Amino acid sequence: MSPPIFEFATRAIHDGQDPNKWNHKAVIPPISLSTNFQQPAPAAVHVGYKYSRGGNPTRQCLEESLASLENAEYALCFSSGLAATTSLTYLLKVGDHIICFDDLYGGTNRYFRTCAANMGIETTFIDMRSLKNIENAIKPNTRMIWIETPTNPTMKMVDIEGVAKILERYPEIISVVDNTFMSSYFQKPLALGAHVVMHSLTKYMNGHSDVVMGAIATNSEEIYKKMKYYQNSLGTVPSPFDCFLVNRGLKTLHLRMERHMQNGLQVAEFLEKHKVVEKVLYPGLKSYPQYELARKQCSGASGMVSFYIKGGIAEAQKFIKSLKVFILAESLGSIESLAEIPSLMTHASVPKDQREILGISDNLIRLSVGVESIKDLLADLDQALEISVSIIFHVVLKANLPF
Repeated sequence: MSPPIFEFATRAIHDGQDPNKWNHKAVIPPISLSTNFQQPAPAAVHVGYKYSRGGNPTRQCLEESLASLENAEYALCFSSGLAATTSLTYLLKVGDHIICFDDLYGGTNRYFRTCAANMGIETTFIDMRSLKNIENAIKPNTRMIWIETPTNPTMKMVDIEGVAKILERYPEIISVVDNTFMSSYFQKPLALGAHVVMHSLTKYMNGHSDVVMGAIATNSEEIYKKMKYYQNSLGTVPSPFDCFLVNRGLKTLHLRMERHMQNGLQVAEFLEKHKVVEKVLYPGLKSYPQYELARKQCSGASGMVSFYIKGGIAEAQKFIKSLKVFILAESLGSIESLAEIPSLMTHASVPKDQREILGISDNLIRLSVGVESIKDLLADLDQALEISVSIIFHVVLKANLPF
């Protein structure tokens, strides 16, 4: 694909939105709720749309916009991130093998372990921070590598370009990168050599906690044609109204992501200095183990911050319950700040022994830092941590242990 003519912010507002598509020249694409479209003649003669599952004007506007933002030739939308994931596995057949990051969204882990496995698809979960691990995991029947970077919730990263170089020797293997945590604004997997990028549009791309949707983007015409067929055949399509909402959300993506990053970094720096915080996981911190990779691969960091609070489940729960601005909820990437305990919530479906290996302990807390006043966010975290301090200090005194 040739380089885009305009900058990201301009494309986010204009691409896919041409008023000349409509006789009434509406600047904002209208919501086309019709399920069917009049055809000028039988025998598959139509004006671009026949039945809304197979194609819809509002959805097409969104897909064109998404393709532009990912510097891709093609994009397709699905009814959820997991619907996009499910549809992508139809590129495989019985007996095929997937290499997957061992640390990723709990729903993706569950799908590969309990659903794709029933379709005769084998999945190997490995630590993808090491490119050598990926090379060693490739089998004769490997047909897909599933990458999530940064990972949910421990913020580990994969060298996308490094994986692409490995796959130059394996043209039969498709690489998929889940770009949900960084959004199209901060990370461009296709430019780094990935074959497919996918999103839970529910998160940063929409950014307002009012839509569930997924998407993929690719520069491969072959992959696009197959996925377009599966989108229609499986019926994993979103509603036109939801497409309208995501389309609207994308217009402020660049503004929101800059604020998410500003707030996220300040929250991470604050937590790193607090006496009851053991460790902070945030790609924007110099203490982040893969800081150089983050700088090379991403143009910024989002509002996703994970940290380990001193103590255990009791302290983590008390902290969560003491928050006043941060909302206890499982999603992420929206304008409001959210907090959760992954071991009890988003990753509860991951087997406990695997959670322990991955570092998803009961004292791990995941924050999705929103776009509120940073002063209010820091004050909220401070007061909740102070309550945790009093609990920990009481336990330490009772046990006669050093604090």
